[in-house]
Amino acid sequence: MRNLTPSTIRIGQRYRPSRLNGPYDALVIGSGIGGLTTAALLSELGWRVAVLEQHYTAGGATHSYDRNGYEWDVGVHYIGDMGTRTTVRRMMDFLTQGNLHWAPMDAHYDRFFIGDNVYDAVAGREAFRENVVGHFPREAAAVDRYLDLLSEVSRSMRTFALDRTLPPWAAAVAGPMLRSRLPKSFSRTTWEVLSELTQDPELIAVLTGQWGDMGLPPKRSSFVIQALIARHYLHGGFYPVGGAWRIADTIIPRIRATGGEVFTYARVTDILVRDGRACGVRMDDGHEIESRCVISDAGAMNTLARLLPQDVSRAAGYDQLLPKVKPSIGHLGVYIGLKATAAELGLPKTNFWIYPDNDYDGTLAKFEADPTGPFPAVYLSFPSAKDPDFERRHPGRATIEIVAPAPYEIFAPWADKTWGKRGDDYEALKQSYGERLLEHLYAKVPQVRGRIDYWEVSTPLSMQWFCGWERGELYGLDHDPSRLQQSWLRPRTRVPGLWLTGQDIMSCGVTGAMMGGVAAATAVAGMRRMAPVMKRVFG
Repeated sequence: MRNLTPSTIRIGQRYRPSRLNGPYDALVIGSGIGGLTTAALLSELGWRVAVLEQHYTAGGATHSYDRNGYEWDVGVHYIGDMGTRTTVRRMMDFLTQGNLHWAPMDAHYDRFFIGDNVYDAVAGREAFRENVVGHFPREAAAVDRYLDLLSEVSRSMRTFALDRTLPPWAAAVAGPMLRSRLPKSFSRTTWEVLSELTQDPELIAVLTGQWGDMGLPPKRSSFVIQALIARHYLHGGFYPVGGAWRIADTIIPRIRATGGEVFTYARVTDILVRDGRACGVRMDDGHEIESRCVISDAGAMNTLARLLPQDVSRAAGYDQLLPKVKPSIGHLGVYIGLKATAAELGLPKTNFWIYPDNDYDGTLAKFEADPTGPFPAVYLSFPSAKDPDFERRHPGRATIEIVAPAPYEIFAPWADKTWGKRGDDYEALKQSYGERLLEHLYAKVPQVRGRIDYWEVSTPLSMQWFCGWERGELYGLDHDPSRLQQSWLRPRTRVPGLWLTGQDIMSCGVTGAMMGGVAAATAVAGMRRMAPVMKRVFG
């Protein structure tokens, strides 16, 4: 399982002070999809933007890596809303200049194994409805109301986004009115909303079978985020042709077109604040880069509690605000390589979600108390089957990925050790979890037993090391109802010149973080200046 070697998929230019081409109009900390989106949109206005990425490759959770002749995506397993000219597809096409293409998954794109029962999520609103009602014929009214609620939440997100992007004077006047127009579901859990529609726990489990996409089960999660995820995939799942690394690869040319750049191995240690205003950053080599503004895609906690000087953070009141939110759960990942094609192995273009029973909250709570017990959720993804270009790049090979929730505390004793050098006890612990997860794979895809050529395991410490998340959190801040009530989680911070972008100001996932990037660019540049760009995007 070990035998780790450097990855080969590297996007962006390696940082050196001599390679800087300032002065820069903006510095973006982090090259996740939120940071790249903000940088690309500002570049479209003629700004010169430098994106600073601590990892050896750009893309954040959209990056891919290549090891032992296999290629895996670390965070992109499928994306919705890419089949037609949706808002999300139009923005993605604009950012990538139409150079990124999408392959549809099977119509039955998600399969839920709930105890001994099996259910599918089927692409298309009517097909989805017919399939669910077929399993629960007495719950047709509940399913119809659920689908109506998905549309209601989707429409309301425009109001939510507008409230978050208004300048202070406008927010003071219009903010209360905008928030009053939001549905009551914006302050409720998924369970609270769904239990008013149906008393059948199995139906609720089926409707929330994608809870792993936000990291919280129904009694903890915000219904708004549940609705956004379900609505996002209602017309099926899609996969980037060529792999997830193509997302950053096709966006970066927009940033470079106006003299900007995306630098890798570029670790920021401090945000510089002079005369009460953010004016640049200090790198870990001591070099200081100045700019008109600093935009952080490093997450709210990283930015406001660690990169921002503590006295500035306290003066802005963030020491009182940050305890009101908490980081999301970490995860285990198993990356598997096989010396056979996806077709030869019969691998599906369908994701598998495996649950011990329909009490998602109960099983997660038990696992958090005793991680040696059953996994509360196991997700199987088959990227080489989803990507029609995979066999051209890696002939005669296939890949599988397994993801499962994992509390950071399990691996915290090794957090101060260097990646790849954490010792035999850490490796043995990883392997034990990996072997347990492999048994879930063999139970659902038995034909791959004995066919695995290579596999390795990632833990929350991998996310911490490569992406800079302090507790290896998978989705930034937890997506519970209280998080959506934090009006200070907006692009404009309380420190002039400092802005936030990405999933912490909107919602999780690639498209949530991308739309967070749109909100940040709009707030930084102003709605009037950004309007012509938005017109080019949406026509």
